[in-house]
Amino acid sequence: MEEKSYKTIDAAANVLAEDLAITISDAIASRGQALMAVSGGHTPQLVFNHLRGKKLAWNRVTLTLTDERWVPPDHPDSNEKLVRSFLLKGSASRAIFIPLFGGEESPLVGESNCENRLRGMNLPFDAVYLGMGEDGHFASLFPNDSAITIHDRLCVGVPGTESRLPRISLTGPTILNTRKLFLLFSGAEKNEIYTEAKKPGSYKEIPLRMILSQSQTPLYVMRAT
Repeated sequence: MEEKSYKTIDAAANVLAEDLAITISDAIASRGQALMAVSGGHTPQLVFNHLRGKKLAWNRVTLTLTDERWVPPDHPDSNEKLVRSFLLKGSASRAIFIPLFGGEESPLVGESNCENRLRGMNLPFDAVYLGMGEDGHFASLFPNDSAITIHDRLCVGVPGTESRLPRISLTGPTILNTRKLFLLFSGAEKNEIYTEAKKPGSYKEIPLRMILSQSQTPLYVMRAT
């Protein structure tokens, strides 16, 4: 694991965008294409603002999301809407986007179709960009939720609760099936849970431990205060 700290989140986002661009370029040079999964949320907007202007063979890039709320792509809470609004602009609009949301009545109903779309990407990914929550969740794999234990599928439906919409998420093993894994976060609460997640313990309690304790996938952590 490689860890770097930055004074501002925008500085970290700029470096991450450059690292992603290099990873994409190297993948295209080596294999003729690049496969990537990205996170949704406010911080990714900063990354996307920097990344979309990079001079890349975007038509050879295929990307998807690490997770998605089960809402239509024109919904304000849609991660697909975020990606299309902030990343897939200009030359970057030539990239192929594979949605997680398929329009079915629920993510549990839509799991199998989502699985088929992901299998069509022919993983592994070249790069996966993750954020994290203040409770230590990543993608839509939350503490003490059964979805964190699913290891035999590429994606898993996550039922909604009183406080969150139903979602679909890449599983932990799918996220780790990448040549490079990037984690970007900022803020006192997230830095505190990150420090706690580096200690031995159950990943069911703090899902981020699944990412931090593994050694199969190169992990690059970028944190800001």
